[in-house]
This record gives sequence, C-alpha cells and structure tokens, in this order.
Amino acid sequence: MTAPGHALIFVTTELQAPATAVTGQNLAGKYLTFALGGESYAIPVLKVREIIRLTSITAVPQVPDYIRGVINLRGKIIPVMDLRLRFGFAGAANTEQNCIVVVQVKNPAGQATAMGLVVDAVEEVAQFAAADIEETPDFGAQVDTQYILGMAKVKGVVKALLDIDRVIGGDTVAHLAVTTAALTS
Repeated sequence: MTAPGHALIFVTTELQAPATAVTGQNLAGKYLTFALGGESYAIPVLKVREIIRLTSITAVPQVPDYIRGVINLRGKIIPVMDLRLRFGFAGAANTEQNCIVVVQVKNPAGQATAMGLVVDAVEEVAQFAAADIEETPDFGAQVDTQYILGMAKVKGVVKALLDIDRVIGGDTVAHLAVTTAALTS
C-alpha cells in the first residue's frame, strides 16, 4: 500500500541477449539442405512438401527467365522455378543429381500454394542448433539480403538459410497463379 499522493513505481531491468542469440533461437530447427552453384543453402523442412526427380517441364510463354514452366504432379499443375537463374547464377546442364523440391509458399493473398524449385542436388535434412546460426551479414546498401534468414555454420561449411516465401516473391507467385489458371481452364 502506498501513502496518499505517492505512486508505486516498478522498475525492471532486462538483459538483452545479443541479436545473434535471438536469431539463432528463432531459427533453430530442421532444414533441407541443397547445393546450388557450388554452394549450400537450406530451407525450413516444414516448407518442403516433397522431392521429385527432374521431369519433363512444360514451357510457359511470357514468364521470367527463371521460371522453367509447369509440371503435372499427380493431376495438379505446379509452377517450376530454376533457383540457379533466380539467384543470377549461370545456367547449367541437367544432371542425374538435379531434382525438384516442391515447397509450400504463400501467395500475396496469404493462401498456401505449391511451387517446384530446381536445385543442383539435395544434400540432407539437418538439425541446426541456435549456437550454429548467425545473423545475415551486412553486405552494404546495394545488396538485398531480405530473403536470407541467417547463416548456419556446420562442419566448417556456411549454409545460407533461405526465406523461401521471399525468394519466390509475391509478384512471381501472383503472376504464376494467373498463368497456371489460364493453363488449366
């Protein structure tokens, strides 16, 4: 109880953990790792629906170069993006190790939609601890890193953790939704 005319004030002090610890804790978990252009990348395993062999892809006119086209996956039309081209890497000949990782992404309306991603090779499903993950480094004002969640250090190798919703981008998903709808009608 306080005396009349006096206020009771609570003061709390909270020690803030370094940003890397918070980032690591938020990002710790299972990831599908894959190779692309000689580097390793990872996406949260909860975003992955399935992994299939590289199959025949039907080209679609008037889409960006990094969109290979569409596939028929058990009766459902799935757009397919070449991550090499999306990241600005040189194209490469298809090999036995290439595959399509089918992921679930959000379209601009917030609805889940499937998208196929052509990668050079799938490596493994890995568990990344918070201590293994650091913030994305600052590359300067000219480099857009909003699609990178963080960087994982595993066995001396750095793997970029990708925000696949941002990699694909809402504008790309919206454009492909219209194109895919036109193909199925």
